[in-house]
Amino acid sequence: MQVELQAHIAFHLTGRMPQGDGDALARSDLQPALLAGYRDLTALRYDFPLVLAAGADKQPVQSLSALFDGALKGIAANGDGERIRKHAGRLEREIRKLIAEGTTGTLSKLCDLATVRIGAKNDESLQKSLDRLRAALKIDGEVIDCDKAMPFRLFQHAWQGLQDQKALKFRAQINTLILKLSDILSADFGHSKEGMSAERLQASIGAAHRDTFDFAAMSRMLTAASVNVPMAESRRQRVRGLLATLRTQRFFPPAIESDKWIGVAEPYSFAFDTCSEAVAAYRERLPKMTELAKAMAIAKLETDGEYSEARHDAFFAQFGDNGLDADDIAAFPDYLVCLRAADFRAAESDLILRAFVSGMPAKLVVLTDDLLEQSPIRDDYLIAGLRSRQLAGTAIGFGASYVLQASASNLFQLREQVLSGLAYRGPALFSVFSGANASHLPAYLAAAAATESRAFPSFTYDPSAGPDWASRFSLSANSQADLDWPSQRLDYEDEEQQRVSETVAFTLVDFAATDPRCAKYFAKVPRAKWTADLLPVSEFLTRERKDLADKVPCLLMVDRDNRLQKVIVNDTLVREARRCVEAWRSLQEFGGIHNSHAARLLEQERKVWAEQAQAAAAAVSQQTSAAAVASPAAVAVPAAVVAAPAAAEAAPEKSPDEPYIETARCTSCNECTQINDKMFGYDANKQAFILNPDAGTYRQLVEAAENCQISIIHPGKPRNPNEPGLDELIKRAEPFL
Repeated sequence: MQVELQAHIAFHLTGRMPQGDGDALARSDLQPALLAGYRDLTALRYDFPLVLAAGADKQPVQSLSALFDGALKGIAANGDGERIRKHAGRLEREIRKLIAEGTTGTLSKLCDLATVRIGAKNDESLQKSLDRLRAALKIDGEVIDCDKAMPFRLFQHAWQGLQDQKALKFRAQINTLILKLSDILSADFGHSKEGMSAERLQASIGAAHRDTFDFAAMSRMLTAASVNVPMAESRRQRVRGLLATLRTQRFFPPAIESDKWIGVAEPYSFAFDTCSEAVAAYRERLPKMTELAKAMAIAKLETDGEYSEARHDAFFAQFGDNGLDADDIAAFPDYLVCLRAADFRAAESDLILRAFVSGMPAKLVVLTDDLLEQSPIRDDYLIAGLRSRQLAGTAIGFGASYVLQASASNLFQLREQVLSGLAYRGPALFSVFSGANASHLPAYLAAAAATESRAFPSFTYDPSAGPDWASRFSLSANSQADLDWPSQRLDYEDEEQQRVSETVAFTLVDFAATDPRCAKYFAKVPRAKWTADLLPVSEFLTRERKDLADKVPCLLMVDRDNRLQKVIVNDTLVREARRCVEAWRSLQEFGGIHNSHAARLLEQERKVWAEQAQAAAAAVSQQTSAAAVASPAAVAVPAAVVAAPAAAEAAPEKSPDEPYIETARCTSCNECTQINDKMFGYDANKQAFILNPDAGTYRQLVEAAENCQISIIHPGKPRNPNEPGLDELIKRAEPFL
């Protein structure tokens, strides 16, 4: 036994095993045990593939599974609902296989291909089911899988949809202004001598009636009767200049079809592959933006008849000298930059961040394909993703930029946050890990594993969400965000075919085990040499180091036949995992989870409360002693002073299922009563208690517990099993039970 322990410790510390005692992970097909059920993604129903819906304003990105479910809900059952559902399942699985094989195209095209492959032409019942399903599918669009190209395509599609909406609104404004300005010039021309000439009058009448009128006489009569007050030449030139500016602008396609005259240049492009190109384009176009914004403001005044040269000429002469305001900039297209982190040089990073600070409406998507980086010191790999991490941290530090970090596997779940960031009135950074690296896993699974292991956690920072950090920063997209590592139940059979169930954490070490470049950090241990010194790596990482002298971290993995194996882990990865969890804990603090500042303040308040309680008890004791000396038979102690301790001693133990408040510790802050004064009330000492637990919702109980500064509110268990969102609320209530 001691020999095995020494061999295991030797590998853990040095990376070397005695010859024949261990097999390198590189020579095996092992993968983390928690991933055993995900070998064939085509057999599973999950978010991907996605459909880039054409013409869908509110939901430009939709899940294939959700679209099929929605279509099935819309099909009347009539006794054949289950048959149609089974047939739809076959079609969906076949589409997944086509996508996995590299077939591309729209949903309608893939449905056609899949229908042929499953032999619907030879099965009348199947064909009828699929015909009804196809009729119920109201959405079409390109189908994409979670691969290396997917994040860029998703962002470009969503961004283009938002820009199309913006263009529609902008063109409508310009169209209205052009028509009204044209009417002003037409009316001015119509009242001029040239406008009332015989030739003009004749041209305005149809050819069939030209012989009916004496246009020369009509011209003389109209000219004599007209009270001609010609438009000031300065105004005429101003209106003509405004029309020219509105008609030749290149930020959006022409507003009116008739304005597509020869000489009007093509609209600008706003999608770029580098930051330098985008910044240069924005700088070059800024004077034109200012000119167009100025023209629209003047045109509005002109068409409303409110432009005054005496008052407005001087103002508009300096328009834009201090830059455009947020409303003006928001009306123009945003600049989309999609690039890979490997191509993102330091100069580019500095340039775009300075552009962010300057208010450039840029949406930057940085795609990281690989989180492993070569150590500059040793022949080791670091699981860092430093470039994307530094960029996201710096952008958040500026305070006015929208920032979203997520793995590609999470993008559909975070689609609302993606759309919010793309629609944000200001710069936005999207840092995405594609999962398309050297991993044994498909890109989707590698990306999901990076998020689960905290190697690439998800977070959002939205400056428009509120005035404080708690409103703006969120870690809610991460699994079990209150823990260092998320854990799942693992069920398996042991050698005696007995069912075994245990909780297994998914750590950074698990993520590293999926990458063949990290194979040298693992060694497979034969089952005969499994010893008590092998400690799960998650437990190894959380124990005190002094307790680990005779322990070696190990990882549960499975082979191709799903047989459970154990591998021991080199200390290089253990150190990386410790760094990873420290970085995660920093993010937790930002997200208000296990916040050390709040914990310190709470501990200080508890000490103050304890000191006050001790002083009060001492005062009671002194008062009691003094009264006893003065009159042993009649001790006059205020009832309120002794009632609370006596009641506390006599109080029965509280059930964790029932809501209650530690009333004696209440500081009378009013926070709970402000949430619901029918549920929470004050006693005679103005200390809170549960007045009526059925007078409100379980959500209000949980929120009161979370808001309580000294954590004395215990929400118990839900009283209404049908209250919405109970799963989330029960989880939030756990720290206060």
